[in-house]
Amino acid sequence: MGWELGGDLSVARIGYGTMKLTGWPMGDPPSRETALAILRRAVELGVNHLDTSHYYARDGVAANELIREALHPYPDDLVIVTKVGALVEASDLALPAAEKTGLTPDNLRRGVEANLRTLGVDRLDVVNLRMGDLGHGATSLAAPLEALLALREEGLIRHLGVSNVSAAEFDEARKVAPIACVQNLYNLTQRDDDPLVDACAAAGIAYVPFFPVGGFQPITAERLEAVAARHGASVPQVALAWLLARSPNILLIPGTGSLAHLEENIAAGSLRLSEEDLAELVA
Repeated sequence: MGWELGGDLSVARIGYGTMKLTGWPMGDPPSRETALAILRRAVELGVNHLDTSHYYARDGVAANELIREALHPYPDDLVIVTKVGALVEASDLALPAAEKTGLTPDNLRRGVEANLRTLGVDRLDVVNLRMGDLGHGATSLAAPLEALLALREEGLIRHLGVSNVSAAEFDEARKVAPIACVQNLYNLTQRDDDPLVDACAAAGIAYVPFFPVGGFQPITAERLEAVAARHGASVPQVALAWLLARSPNILLIPGTGSLAHLEENIAAGSLRLSEEDLAELVA
């Protein structure tokens, strides 16, 4: 069960998101030893798609540096997807919109070069242009995407994606550059992106939901608990299994700072929901 990301990068449909390894932007990170163990165990369990960013960093702990320490030299099939956008540094999250300058060509290059340096690679597999940090619709993605396309033409990036975008921005992006993936908020209880999921599927573009089990507000519902009980599974496992059943172009990147939760999340790939389950979950 996999997907050809960008048409030429074979990835398993359950990957791993690294943000929680650093505690950014909130929360308690695991110990450094646990973080390294999680990354290594993920790869042992067949994960070959990691989601990261150079600005996933807090209190001297950076996701890219953890990835490099745990896994470099990287397995040949490992695909690392990173992102750049209005945030240049992790602390930029707290800046007023007018002071977030990461969408300029110089700062986009700076972000790409920071990812290259901290990951220890010559070319990034996929770079997502993240929008929305200045407020949705506050700026066009055309110019920053063109800047990333130029870096791609220099050989620094293999594929481009977009993140936190509207359907209109997705359409605009496809007019500027080939798009390998869309990374947006989407889960069982937050399904505004249903049309975009289907549009991506029709175009052969991966859709990668962030907060697949609710993020900082975990998904809870009686119907989820009922389905989970029937299968002897956890609620997060059912939420992940529903996403896998929703559309074949959906790739998952659940993040966790727990080895036990990592194994639970990956095991969700073996959970098969019935038509009755699926109907109950969206009722």
